[in-house]
Amino acid sequence: MKKRIIYYLLVLMTVMSCKVDTSSKSVLLKIDLEPSSASNAKGTAIFTELNKIVSLDVKMQGLKPGTHGIHIHEKADCSATDASSAGGHWNPTFKPHGKWGSISCHKGDIGNLIANEDGNAMLSVDTAEWCIGCGDSTKDILGKSLIIHQDADDYVSQPSGNAGARIACSGIIR
Repeated sequence: MKKRIIYYLLVLMTVMSCKVDTSSKSVLLKIDLEPSSASNAKGTAIFTELNKIVSLDVKMQGLKPGTHGIHIHEKADCSATDASSAGGHWNPTFKPHGKWGSISCHKGDIGNLIANEDGNAMLSVDTAEWCIGCGDSTKDILGKSLIIHQDADDYVSQPSGNAGARIACSGIIR
């Protein structure tokens, strides 16, 4: 009996000495992109936040083969048939449109994804420039939308990269 009590005390002391890291909380958000502008484009996007890094993984189908712009827009509203209700590119820092990762670009300027001959495309991005539900208006992507465009983003034309019609849209909401 004495040995058993000592054993339980040792186990309890070991458990109590372990530190739990609560800073590595993971947040996961999956959205479905639906066709707009009479397209057949649809897909899914998964946003994951871990240790203050947001990862975005997009899988699309029904695209025309080639390059398509992908951006985060101002509002989680895809109700208009052409997705114009989503507003312009999300730009909380008031910078000119540009290429992802450059010093001068919108927070929503993700860039381009490339569809293969079957109309399928995938894209993965990691960034510390976004958060999911943190409340920081310059980083929080909740309440915005993710949009796939008909054409490539040229990274130069203002204010949106001349990427053409919005062919798939989803609100970034829980």
